[in-house]
Amino acid sequence: MESLGVPAGLLPLVIFVELGGGLALLFGLQARVAALGLGVFSVLTAFLFHGGADDSINFMKNLAMAGGLFYIMLYGVGRLSLDHLLEK
Repeated sequence: MESLGVPAGLLPLVIFVELGGGLALLFGLQARVAALGLGVFSVLTAFLFHGGADDSINFMKNLAMAGGLFYIMLYGVGRLSLDHLLEK
């Protein structure tokens, strides 16, 4: 990240977003909010770090992940989630 001009102080925040968001999706706790955050994060990473012509595979991978995350944001994670249990 530092080689592309991103300060090293943001690394703990990036780790928290990726790990915390992934766990929230895994357990279905505030999954729509986590999916929105991770989707925006994926789009930003695609353009900031994979925008070059030589890295188009990773660019498309990040956009595909963002599409799946936005789908989860719109439709939720289903019955096997903590969100569903807490609604009852």
